[in-house]
Amino acid sequence: MSKYQDVLNKFNLNLNDEVVTQKVTGLIEKNVDDYRSPEVLKFLHSCIDLTSLNTEDSKESIWKFVEKVNSFDGSHSDVNNVAAICVFPNFVETVREALTDDNVKIAAVSAGFPSSQTFIEVKIAETSLAVTDGADEIDVVLNVGHFLDDDLEEVCVEIEELKAACRDAHLKVILETGLLKTASNIKKAAILSMYSGADFIKTSTGKVYPGASPEAAYVMCEAIKEYHALHNRRIGLKVSGGIRTKEDALKYYAIVKEILGNEWLTPEYFRIGASSLAENLLKEI
Repeated sequence: MSKYQDVLNKFNLNLNDEVVTQKVTGLIEKNVDDYRSPEVLKFLHSCIDLTSLNTEDSKESIWKFVEKVNSFDGSHSDVNNVAAICVFPNFVETVREALTDDNVKIAAVSAGFPSSQTFIEVKIAETSLAVTDGADEIDVVLNVGHFLDDDLEEVCVEIEELKAACRDAHLKVILETGLLKTASNIKKAAILSMYSGADFIKTSTGKVYPGASPEAAYVMCEAIKEYHALHNRRIGLKVSGGIRTKEDALKYYAIVKEILGNEWLTPEYFRIGASSLAENLLKEI
């Protein structure tokens, strides 16, 4: 038995998708109405990784994108700025030069995003270059091909090498839950990612496969909770892909609060990857 399978054996991976859906539906119906308040909406705004990952991105467009974040500072005295700006790795330097709010982190997608299909040497180099240019956080995609082939060692060693390339930057591992499909697969991928050094686990790229779902977030929160109980290491959760409205965001807030508790309700451990959510939340506030 490999050490990776030994790690997995400590967790319950025999999950029933229909039961998970029922639990999530009940949790949301029971709790979401209690969280429709300006205070929660303000908090959710502070957890956003404001994202620009477009083919047409340029230094000029990213500079203007950052200026919107800069202009927010001071214009809404009772609302905190977003948690981070997330861009392609070649624009990290532009963000670093343009950004004036020291509280906003710089995040970069890396390592063959969004498919994770390139040489490991390229993944490591791209990650290292992004960190050198000033990235505080690196978002990489789990090698889903290796995972579905049950090549656990390849999956984990790759994450470990990327974590090393991050140096002091935080590593977010994207599970691409819409491709993994089942609750058991999602939990298994979450555990392996955390074991291999992920500081955050993230639902989706939002590019090709279905984005975040409450069911996936629920399973990931359960995995985080169980992993923390065993190893006393707190891992963050990032939900991404298709989260645009207040109602979308409130569902994930409810799941995190009810499963993980208030300790995770901070931008240090809870993020929402989005491009339009910030503006929509401000309108609601």
